[in-house]
Amino acid sequence: MRIWLTLAVVAFFLLCVLAMWWGYRNRARRQRPVLPEFPAPPENLTDELLEPVTGVYISTTTAKSWQDRVAVGDVGFRAAATVRLTGDGVLFDREGADRVWIPAESVVSARTDRAIAGKVMKRDGLLVVRWRLGEHELDTGFRGDDKDVYADWVEALTGLAKGGAAK
Repeated sequence: MRIWLTLAVVAFFLLCVLAMWWGYRNRARRQRPVLPEFPAPPENLTDELLEPVTGVYISTTTAKSWQDRVAVGDVGFRAAATVRLTGDGVLFDREGADRVWIPAESVVSARTDRAIAGKVMKRDGLLVVRWRLGEHELDTGFRGDDKDVYADWVEALTGLAKGGAAK
């Protein structure tokens, strides 16, 4: 009797994992025709405007909901990363995953926040960049190792969004 109960629990767990995988795959299939191709970083970046920050790239979501993760490609997956700000835009240089590039003209705003799909923290624990991809607005979240630099990054990204030079 005990073996059957154990097998039932394992089967239920496997069905749950399968359902999550299936749902994520279907989300990607729905988003693929709607979202344009993500921009590729340029070969040569201009000078960095701020010191790069190490931390964890959390995810990219639609601006409509902090839980609506983008499932196209691997931008919805977390990875250790270094974020760099140049006059050309923002580069999330992720380890073991594709680089995420946000051109300067696509930056809409920046803020600190407490949550994005894949991570919930205390107040102002995340740096979130809102940007445009075609007609869609997206939020990309990053948890830096040093949160004391967030104010400088928000100010610089806000300047970039307004078409001015980042400070």
